Amino acid sequence: MGDAEKGAKIFKQKCTQCHVIEQGKAHKQGPNLYGFVGRKTGQAPGFAYSDANKNKGITWGEDTLDIYLTNPAKYIPGTKMVFAGIKKDKERKDLIAYLVRESSK
Repeated sequence: MGDAEKGAKIFKQKCTQCHVIEQGKAHKQGPNLYGFVGRKTGQAPGFAYSDANKNKGITWGEDTLDIYLTNPAKYIPGTKMVFAGIKKDKERKDLIAYLVRESSK
């Protein structure tokens, strides 16, 4: 498991342009990530997901996030998320620790 505090900094640097992760906040260019861990892809109410994301059919967890965040377009071809991914394993683990913690606060 990574360091959630370091992950918070990574989220701020790499994710907040498109995402929030707070209950009740509006979607941005990407969906609000609150509550997404443990949920199937493409299920945040009120967000217009790509068919690729809706149809992927996986449940978000540490394992699926690790694969996805390495290369989103490879894991879900046709996703609308324009992000190259995080190649450094430690950075990914830290971000995932933060996402897991914050998505269920």
